[in-house]
Amino acid sequence: MAIDAAQTARGALAGAVAAGVWVLQQPADKRVFGVDYDDAELLGKLVTRGRAWPVFGAAIHLANGALFGAVYANVAPRLPLPSWARGPLAGLTEHVSTWPAIALVDRFHPARDEMPRLASSLPAFAQATWRHLLFGTVMGELERRMNPPAADEVPSYDHVVSSNGHGDLEHAVAGRP
Repeated sequence: MAIDAAQTARGALAGAVAAGVWVLQQPADKRVFGVDYDDAELLGKLVTRGRAWPVFGAAIHLANGALFGAVYANVAPRLPLPSWARGPLAGLTEHVSTWPAIALVDRFHPARDEMPRLASSLPAFAQATWRHLLFGTVMGELERRMNPPAADEVPSYDHVVSSNGHGDLEHAVAGRP
């Protein structure tokens, strides 16, 4: 599997932008879900407990998003899915595969007494699901637009929207059998 450096860099940019969208919308989703869960805080307070944790947390989050986007840009074109579904699926897959580690955060994070308990919180799980869906959607769409397939590689999605065996809509509209 050959890795294209430009494609990888554009994927990293898409991931970093999507992670930035995530961080910027967190204040709104904290109000919606009623959970004071902040990924920048969780990451930043791993590095420092001082006033600089928001800067470190956001930087680590953007770097994580860039790394995820770089990997995604090289894997996504090989997935047998419509391009619009790849990003959201990647974000949600990352979410459900890493959520169990939240129990370790609740137990061992150096600032665990300053943050809400997350592992047993359904609202926190729903909030994280939303964040990963948003991230995956933004990253996937940006990456798709920045790394379009060559004209001869554009997949057909006719099989996704094809007839279910009961005839074609064109025949029904035209009144033909």
